[in-house]
Amino acid sequence: MTADLSWMLEDIVRNVPKARHAVLLSADGLPRGATEDLSAKDVRTISAAMAGMQSLSRAIAHFAGDAVDRRWSQTIIEFSHGWIFLIGAGQGAYLAAAAAPEVDMQQISFRMHRLVARLGDNLTSPPRVDAGRAKTADDPRSRPASAGAPGFVLPELDQVVAEVAGARHAVLLGGDGLPRGATSGLSRDLADTISAAMTGIHAYSRATSPFTGGPGDTRWRQTVIEFEHGWIFLIAAGDGTFLAAAAERDADIEEFSTRLHGVVPRLTQGPARAGSADA
Repeated sequence: MTADLSWMLEDIVRNVPKARHAVLLSADGLPRGATEDLSAKDVRTISAAMAGMQSLSRAIAHFAGDAVDRRWSQTIIEFSHGWIFLIGAGQGAYLAAAAAPEVDMQQISFRMHRLVARLGDNLTSPPRVDAGRAKTADDPRSRPASAGAPGFVLPELDQVVAEVAGARHAVLLGGDGLPRGATSGLSRDLADTISAAMTGIHAYSRATSPFTGGPGDTRWRQTVIEFEHGWIFLIAAGDGTFLAAAAERDADIEEFSTRLHGVVPRLTQGPARAGSADA
């Protein structure tokens, strides 16, 4: 373990208005440093949650597309009272920062990347597991694709995907981790896998809420994961349900996000949406 690097993290909170905290962590979920005013318990919780979320994010990178280069770029979590940003900080390390809703997102991103460059050789802990480009049984290229079964396909989601260039897939899932429906181009098996992973990502996202520095009733709104080849969204859909969606890199993500939020009320109304897809 290298020396504590907390003193270097203060650069973010000192120089970015509305920035609240920063934590440096290893891929194993061990804290490497943190800014002041964070308890040791919160730092450990945040570090473990961020590492767990990264593991799941990398495992579902194929949801955003089957490009050769599927490297993760960043994760952004939005709460009612703030933001959390997570970027890579060298081999086997990550840098997380929390900020108020009014933060200049470009400024905090610039400061975070500049700090990573400054940290340089101080970050030498290699990851224990290579989460690179290895194919798994959940990779859609490792098995034939199949259309969703009748009653499982949600026409509302098909319409959103059809209307936004670069949009790929979407899945409506319950808090139990089971898919309640999906777009027609997604197999049931893959929908099951994505739903289970997204349920974990949601749990990890919520576990980081104290990091935002907001009040105790801070509500999670969405988690956005950016890869070199595309995007994955997870948004709150009300009544314990969530909506996961994927888009290609060059998609208009603002339009896609707006349309996803707009379709949520239609997805969660009526008895047909009350239970799981197997009900």
